[in-house]
Amino acid sequence: MPDPAPGTIQGDRPQPRLGRFVLIAGAVFALVLVAGTLLRLHARHLLHASTQAAAIPTVSIVHPGGMAMDRLVLPGRLQAWYSAPVYARTNGYLRRWYVDIGQKVQEGQLLAEIDTPDVDQQLAAARAVLATRTAQRDLAGITTRRWDRLNAQNAVSQQETDERRGNFAASEATRHEAAAEVERLQTLSGFKHIVAPFTGVVTSRATDIGALIAAGTSAAQPLFTVSDVVRLRLYVSVPQAYAARMQDGMVVAFTVPDYPGRTFQAHLIHSSDAVDPQSGAMLVQLVYDNGENLLKPGAYAQIAFTFPGTDPSRDNDLVRVPASSLLFRRNGTTVALMDSSHHVKIQPITIVTDFGTELAVTGLPPQSAVIDNPRDDLRDGDAVEPREPEHPHGA
Repeated sequence: MPDPAPGTIQGDRPQPRLGRFVLIAGAVFALVLVAGTLLRLHARHLLHASTQAAAIPTVSIVHPGGMAMDRLVLPGRLQAWYSAPVYARTNGYLRRWYVDIGQKVQEGQLLAEIDTPDVDQQLAAARAVLATRTAQRDLAGITTRRWDRLNAQNAVSQQETDERRGNFAASEATRHEAAAEVERLQTLSGFKHIVAPFTGVVTSRATDIGALIAAGTSAAQPLFTVSDVVRLRLYVSVPQAYAARMQDGMVVAFTVPDYPGRTFQAHLIHSSDAVDPQSGAMLVQLVYDNGENLLKPGAYAQIAFTFPGTDPSRDNDLVRVPASSLLFRRNGTTVALMDSSHHVKIQPITIVTDFGTELAVTGLPPQSAVIDNPRDDLRDGDAVEPREPEHPHGA
């Protein structure tokens, strides 16, 4: 066995495996450190991006609808051409009624009879008083004529003759008073017969046989209601913006829930020519020929006005937007628009007609992207994100 070289110690050998292990561990640690740093940077970038995205509000976009100002649909009510509540004019008990609701009646037709024993007794007494006053008048007349003959023969004084003439005049006056009372009670007794005031249909009956009839009291209610439904009045309140377009004779279409899908025609006969300060509308009266007896008084109707004579140059500037898109600023009424780069532009507008949920406005081109239900803090230049899908207004 050869001797070890000088300067070396036996057993002090290099350990290459341990060095490689240290190098590998250091490399792994460095990779872990770099990976963790990259992950944190990526997470920070995602957080920043999401924060920026959250700061951009999402908005709903609508496009202004084309203006169709030649058509206006409003609610209205149908009413009978004539409608008369029939009251009793005398006291008593209802003896009998001859018509019921829904029956057609002719003018002067007997509707009911009232038993009036009090009035009958008063009439009998008044007639007896009239007979007494007539007898007294006749006696005073005979006496006056007799005294006139005696006065002509100078058998009695002129004073006594004048007294007899005065008694005759007083008797004649009291007889006229008694006759007037008889006529009054006869008229009152005639009210026991309840008759139809005109040709029509009985639309209500609020009495029955034996019911107590008390006329002339605040609690009195009509015994019957008679309505003429050959023609019907149609009342509708028109907004002030359309008041000038209401012309007598114009034909309008309307619908009723009774006949879905069917359209009826009426024509305008009168308007109030005054705007109600509370509602800002003018009352308009139309008439419908109900010869077929299809429609009923008191029914609800939807009336559609059409205005063929509108100004095309004016209508081209008008568009419709939802009322929920309005913004009220110091400089007036505005809406918020979104441009092609998804930024806000505040646009002033002028409201021409208020349709309730929609408004007719000027100052907007039809292709504008209007933000619906905008936030109050939106300003010019703010970035927004449109909500998908974007539907045109009114689609």
